[in-house]
Amino acid sequence: MIKLKGIEKYYKNKFIKTYVLRNINMEIKEGEFVSVMGSSGAGKSTLLNIIGMLDVASNGEYLFFNESVHKMNEKQLSNLHKSYIGFVFQSYHLIDELTVYENLETPILYQKVKSGERKARVAEILDEFKIVAKKDLFPNQLSGGQRQLVAVARAIIAEPKLILADEPTGNLHSEQGKEIMELLKKLNANGTTIIQVTHSKENAEYGDRIIKLNDGWIEE
Repeated sequence: MIKLKGIEKYYKNKFIKTYVLRNINMEIKEGEFVSVMGSSGAGKSTLLNIIGMLDVASNGEYLFFNESVHKMNEKQLSNLHKSYIGFVFQSYHLIDELTVYENLETPILYQKVKSGERKARVAEILDEFKIVAKKDLFPNQLSGGQRQLVAVARAIIAEPKLILADEPTGNLHSEQGKEIMELLKKLNANGTTIIQVTHSKENAEYGDRIIKLNDGWIEE
């Protein structure tokens, strides 16, 4: 599903290159659940953003279902991202001007899902996440934990083939966090590929394997 070959990310300041990722080579098969660990500044979120097509590598090749992502223009990247990928951000990235209901509906509007099916899907996911009572509230009226639940619900409503989760339980108390991890495990069991970035050893162990990053390198 995903092949990264010699991926590097750096920022240039005059003659100095500051590397965030160095010579990343990895392969992720469809249906895997992979956990990425490492200390702050190791390059975890940058790696996730490159895989999620929200950022581009400075060097290297990225193949997604054998398509050369590193050769695509912005429009092609955006279409591929919307068609295949659900993203759970550490800082939610909910749209402040939209209600919970409208935030959940947005990803499937992009997919041109018909109105009746959209309503049914949103109703189903509100129920599954026990947030029906919050559907008409705006993000700033929710607690951090509730916003995170909405962010996870929004990531999965479009039934993506790949879910990228950046510290998916970072703002949740332990019981809610466990529920989210169990939900991701269940989605994975049904065929969704999941890559999560986490500091938590406990959460990392939900994955089939753990990739450790250290100063932008993959540790062997």
